[in-house]
Amino acid sequence: MSTLGIINSDPQIQKSIESLFTQNSDNKRDLLFLAKENEIMEFLKYALPELIIFNFSDPEININEIISQIQDDKWILNFGIIGLFNSNTDKEEELLKKYKAINVLVLLDYNLIRSHLVKSIECIEQNYQIIFQREFSKTFLEGASGSFTMDNDLQAVPLYAGIGATILAQRGLINPDRKMHLQLALIELIVNGIEHGSCNISYEEKTKALESGISAVDMIAQKCKDPAINAKRVFFSWDIKTDKSTFIIRDQGNGFDVNEYLNKMRTQSDYSLHGRGIKMAARLFKNLKFNAKGNQVALIVEHDPSVEYEVPIGFTKEQVIIVKKGDVIINEGDPSDFLYYISSGTYEVLHNDKCVGTLSTQDIFMGEMSFLLDQRRSATIKAITSGKLVLLTQKTFINIIREYPHYGVFLSKLLAKRLVRSNIQVANRQ
Repeated sequence: MSTLGIINSDPQIQKSIESLFTQNSDNKRDLLFLAKENEIMEFLKYALPELIIFNFSDPEININEIISQIQDDKWILNFGIIGLFNSNTDKEEELLKKYKAINVLVLLDYNLIRSHLVKSIECIEQNYQIIFQREFSKTFLEGASGSFTMDNDLQAVPLYAGIGATILAQRGLINPDRKMHLQLALIELIVNGIEHGSCNISYEEKTKALESGISAVDMIAQKCKDPAINAKRVFFSWDIKTDKSTFIIRDQGNGFDVNEYLNKMRTQSDYSLHGRGIKMAARLFKNLKFNAKGNQVALIVEHDPSVEYEVPIGFTKEQVIIVKKGDVIINEGDPSDFLYYISSGTYEVLHNDKCVGTLSTQDIFMGEMSFLLDQRRSATIKAITSGKLVLLTQKTFINIIREYPHYGVFLSKLLAKRLVRSNIQVANRQ
C-alpha cells in the first residue's frame, strides 16, 4: 500500500476524497492530508513522492511559498501533481500559466473530483515510466514512443495532454513556457478529435450551441446517446527522437475540409468561443500537419538544446564547468574521485572508442557509478553539444548528503530503480 500525499485543509474536499477512496476497493492507498508548511515540505523532501494532489484554491495554505520552495530545490521537483481548483475563484488556463515550472499533469475542478480523480491517478500510474523516468537510459531519449486510446470524455482530455507535455519537459527537451503552450495546444487538438471527429459536430453547430449557452460537455453527452458515436475513439500517440518529437491525434470520424476550417480560424477573433487552441498551435508550432482526409493531425515539436536544469540548492556553491562541443569530460581508466551534476548539454559515452550511450539532463549525474564504487572510469565521455556541469568532489558530495539527507534518499531510489530495470532486462533475455 502506497501513501498518497494530499495538500489540502478544506474539510469538504478531504471528506469527498476520503469517501471516494473508501468506496473504491481497487485503490489501496494511505491518504495523508497535509496543511502545515513544515509538514508539507518535510513530506516532499523525505518521502520523495512520485505523485501528489494539491488544492490550488485552498485559502488556508500559503501556496506561493510552497511552490517557491519546491522551485528553489530542483531535487524534490521530480514528482507529478494532480491539481484541484475552484472554478468559481480560479481559471484553469491561468493556473497552468502560473505554475508552468512544476509538473502539473492535470487540473480538476472541485466538481470533477468524484468522476475523474481516481481515473486520473490510475492513468498516471499506468504510465509511470514515461512520466517520471529520469534514469540512465538512452532508450528514453531516443526512440521513445507511446499511445493512448481515449473515449469521448472532454473532461479527461487535459490529463492526457498534460502527460504528453510533461514527457518532454521532464527530459529537459523544452522549456516551461513551451510546455504550457504544448499542453494547451494538445488539449484543443484532442478536443477537436472528439467534437468534430467522433461526434461529427460541425463548426457552425458548435458556434450556435456555445452562443446559446450550451456547454461542449453537454453537447458531447447528447451526441453520445447514439451507440455508434459513443463507440468511437480518439487515438493520441507520440514519438520522441533526438532532435524532435511528434504528437499525432487521430479520430474515427469522416474528416473535414482542413483548409476551410483554418481560413475561418484566421478571420475570427482571438476571443472567439472556440478555435483558439488550433490558432495557437499553428502559431507556436510551425510543423502542424493535417492529413488529406482531415481526421489526423501531427504536431512536431523541435527540441531546445539550450534548456538548462537549475542546480539543486545543495549544489549552488560548487564549481561550474562550461563545456564546449567536442570536449572530453571523462577519460576511460581515470580515477573516480568526483562526479558531475548535469545542468545542460548532451554527451556521448564511449567504451573502446565505440559509442555505447548518451547522457543529458534527464540522467541527472555523470560518472556516479564508478564514483560510488570507488572504481576507475569504465568509459570516456565526450560533449556532443555545449553545456554546463557542476563538479562534485567526494568530500563535497558527502557534506551535501549530510546537510540535505533527502538527496541521499533520492539517489538511493534512482539506483534501486536502475537495478530493478537491469534485473528485468536480464530476466527477459533468459
